[in-house]
Amino acid sequence: MLNLKSMIVDVPDFPKPGVVFKDITPIIQEAAAFNQVIDQLSEIARKFNPDRIAAIESRGFIFGAALARDLRLGFSLIRKKGKLPRKTLTILAPNEYAVEYFEAHVDSVRQGERVVIIDDLIATGSSGVSAIELVQELGGKVVAFEALVELTFLDGVKKINEAHPGIPVFSLIKF
Repeated sequence: MLNLKSMIVDVPDFPKPGVVFKDITPIIQEAAAFNQVIDQLSEIARKFNPDRIAAIESRGFIFGAALARDLRLGFSLIRKKGKLPRKTLTILAPNEYAVEYFEAHVDSVRQGERVVIIDDLIATGSSGVSAIELVQELGGKVVAFEALVELTFLDGVKKINEAHPGIPVFSLIKF
């Protein structure tokens, strides 16, 4: 097993002064590391018998698409407002930088489908809370939330758990 945490590069003052960005691209660029991540995410997801994987824009798509392929499941996009071409459901998705909106096509999740949501990183948890609410409004049952990285000092998992008790949250790397 590779030490994935050691591969993440800190980028100070990005995207704004005072923020230390966790650059995960070295993990994606290294075949063994990327495959290890997908294997670990798959192992967790399988326990919840999902029907579908949904992922949050944009880096979540990298892991979500690979995970859906690995599990032979459909893949749904959770995007920022205005990026999808057909009829969408929109939800307020405030984050640590701005007030935004998430959207998904209205037919992207079928009624009652068991959905695992994937993102690259859990910071304040606001994106996770909003994504879960969006999938639920589409008629899906969120059975787990997974991320590559968790910034524990921002208490994002606690926020997700408070908003959606009973939905297990997993992260592979904690800072």
